[in-house]
Amino acid sequence: MTSFAAPTCTPAPTPSRPSFRAAAALGASLVLAGCAQMADAPPAPVAAPTTPVACADLARALPERIPNLRVLGAEPVPEGLTVGSMATPAPRMPAHCRLFGVLNERKGVDDLPYGLGFELRMPANWNQRFLVQANGGSDGVVVPAFGNVVSNGATTNALMQGFAVLSTDAGHRTVPPQQAQLLGGVLFGLDPQARLDYGYQAKQTLVPVAKRMVAAHYGQAPQRSYMMGCSNGGRHGMVAAARLAHEFDGILAGNPGFNLPKAAVQHAWDIQALSRVNPDVKAAFSPSDMRLVAGSVLRACDSLDGLADGMVDNHRACQSAFRIEPLQCQGEKTDACLSAVQVQALKDMFAGPRNSAGERLYADWPWDAGVGASAIGFGSWRSWKLEGPVAGLPIIGALGAGSLAYVFSTPPQRVTGSPGALMESLRVFNFDTDAPRIFASDRNFRESAMSFMTPPDPTNLRAFARKGAKLMVYHGVSDPVFSVNDTINWWDALNQRHNGRAADFARLYTIPGHNHCQGGPSTDQFDMLSALVNWVEKGQAPDRVMATARVGANADVPGNWVTADGRPRTRPLCPYPAQARYSGSGDINDGQNFVCRAP
Repeated sequence: MTSFAAPTCTPAPTPSRPSFRAAAALGASLVLAGCAQMADAPPAPVAAPTTPVACADLARALPERIPNLRVLGAEPVPEGLTVGSMATPAPRMPAHCRLFGVLNERKGVDDLPYGLGFELRMPANWNQRFLVQANGGSDGVVVPAFGNVVSNGATTNALMQGFAVLSTDAGHRTVPPQQAQLLGGVLFGLDPQARLDYGYQAKQTLVPVAKRMVAAHYGQAPQRSYMMGCSNGGRHGMVAAARLAHEFDGILAGNPGFNLPKAAVQHAWDIQALSRVNPDVKAAFSPSDMRLVAGSVLRACDSLDGLADGMVDNHRACQSAFRIEPLQCQGEKTDACLSAVQVQALKDMFAGPRNSAGERLYADWPWDAGVGASAIGFGSWRSWKLEGPVAGLPIIGALGAGSLAYVFSTPPQRVTGSPGALMESLRVFNFDTDAPRIFASDRNFRESAMSFMTPPDPTNLRAFARKGAKLMVYHGVSDPVFSVNDTINWWDALNQRHNGRAADFARLYTIPGHNHCQGGPSTDQFDMLSALVNWVEKGQAPDRVMATARVGANADVPGNWVTADGRPRTRPLCPYPAQARYSGSGDINDGQNFVCRAP
């Protein structure tokens, strides 16, 4: 019987800790040497049985066909299930089969149970498509496999559109807070295989197996395969384009943290800059302080695209037009100005981290109007940088500190899970001696974080392009977690490497005002999955994707972003480097009156 154990990609361990620049070069060479051919691997066999297996019979039939599979449940779900996190009124889910279980169970070096937990939902009215729902954060939870098109009040999802949808915990389970305080999502970093599963091997192992499950249920294999995710899910997508080109026809990657370990170094940089303003970082900048900055950005940049509409479409020109220094108080701090230490903190944060030798450790960041977004949740600028929903800490402290210590550093750096200890670990982080750990490996952890988390040779997507597959990437200009500039730099290098023809198979869409996967003063509701399917299957290149402002639902959207007849503002999202431009006539809140034009 065919085994579906994951192939490994294990570069030789780094013998010693070099400088950050040398570590980066060495890490890249190890990734390329050990993994560059992964994308050209032959597809796993997907044999469709002659007779479909009913949902209730899958629990018995599948383990007989697939080694190391334990089915925990297979149940028909009648039409009518609603999803409360979606727009009101919540849409009705179609009748479908819900299959859930675990593959390759094992005990880790930390004596905790591991395995590739999954859920697969297969609609009765199947469109012969398969979609991997790449989840965000540290994974660790099997999120329901609905395949939400966007997380911003979507009124449809992939399951409703007829896709069979897979969701996975990426090979580990979150430890309950009572056992681990705020470290429950990252303790898996003590287990070398769990790190690799989180980075790429869970998808590499589970995707071909899931296709066999789909084939067993329907009696035929999927005709087209897609992946979709945002944040870490977007990273999963970009890694899959490089490593698993043979598995996918189309990938949608939102706000992708494809350099996630480097972005985690930025977390420490931010906390140190903010702590110089106030040790209680949520008090370093009040909501009105950041609204002051956002308003100043708008005054300097709103009209650079030819229309004053509360959105900075020409964010490239904005970076030279806006200066933070004029906001500095001439005397005492007031609500109308920023203190000198506040101005310096923002300049440091937006410039990005460097070590004492001046080497850049991550990208810089663009000024944009979305920095004033203050809704407390898992998307807004303020929640990530200053104060969030977990213990009142910024998310970069509550969640990011543990990831940097346990998952992205080799060897893992043990910290306790109390809020104070996590924040202190970022305050004492050394950019000369600690930052190179993201490139390090040893005899136990044979792949560095920059090896298992990032796409190998990220600008080489020749196998993906040769197959005829398509990649759509979107990124909010005001994303506080992963810099859109990092993604723009990737796109520019990708296009250069592919001789100026990268747009034949890949498109990048930058979204003004947009925060992390949702929120901000932006048009953050859109359906790029349908655009991707049309590009893959009909050859309709996505030259624009219409997006809508969630007036009333997104607290950062002004109430006057509506058309004369009361419809929410719409805007075309344009493939970079094109930007939305007003045509000169018609309602400025109607996206049909805008064109995509090169700056």
